[in-house]
Amino acid sequence: MTNEHPPAVLSIAGSDSGGGAGIQADLKAFAASGVHGMTAITAITAQNTVGVSRIDQVAPSMIVEQVRAVVDDIGIDAVKVGMLGSVETIDAVVEALGLVGDAPVVVDPVMVAESGAVLLDPEARGTLVERLLPLASVATPNLAEARELTGLDEGASQEELARAVQALGPDAVVVTGGHSEDGADLFFDGQEAVSIPGPRHPDGASHGSGCTHSSALAAGLALGESPLEAARWARQLAAAAVAAGLAGIGAGSGPVDALGIVERSPLAGRIAPGTGSGIIQP
Repeated sequence: MTNEHPPAVLSIAGSDSGGGAGIQADLKAFAASGVHGMTAITAITAQNTVGVSRIDQVAPSMIVEQVRAVVDDIGIDAVKVGMLGSVETIDAVVEALGLVGDAPVVVDPVMVAESGAVLLDPEARGTLVERLLPLASVATPNLAEARELTGLDEGASQEELARAVQALGPDAVVVTGGHSEDGADLFFDGQEAVSIPGPRHPDGASHGSGCTHSSALAAGLALGESPLEAARWARQLAAAAVAAGLAGIGAGSGPVDALGIVERSPLAGRIAPGTGSGIIQP
């Protein structure tokens, strides 16, 4: 028996019943990155690839207790924060982060689901900016989220957005470029702005791509990578997950596949692709 083990990374985020985004995507990204994944659930969503029909927030005290339970026994090497939903939940997460010591924190300021459903109350956005972003080692907004956080308009460049978000308190920012012309991410740490290019896969499945990116970045930090190198790894894994995405699952944007589950399956070639039924071909 050895005491050696992979780093342990905690996702504080919502649950997606369709398995494409939220903590479900986070755990897959953690596994693909070679770390042990743990969760503190902030909200339970009734969700599939086409929409979100219901959101139930988890009691703030339960959010804190989930984190405390993990800290007391396992320890935390990095944290990813995703869907929050409400002011009360943000307050609970800020309290919970006081338990994790100096573990780096990646904040993905989730506001809207891939389907368009609103996942953060409008009145909670100011609280996120004022209380949570200053605790972040890295924040990972997409272009729309960066505009919402900063108040800058469509004319602002990706670098201008990154600089403006970083001025709100996080040590570093990655403005993801999935909706930009060239698809590159933009990293800024207060000193240098670095473009992180990578392939685009417009025909892939993208539900959960943002969750995958931020979780892979947190995993990279837990493994000892610099924020920039962790951001490069996150770009690589997110792109691969979209390329391998399960486009046949659901009527909307299918879930990303960070694990390459079809290729890895011992039943590969016998599973009817896209059926969602588990039918095995003879």
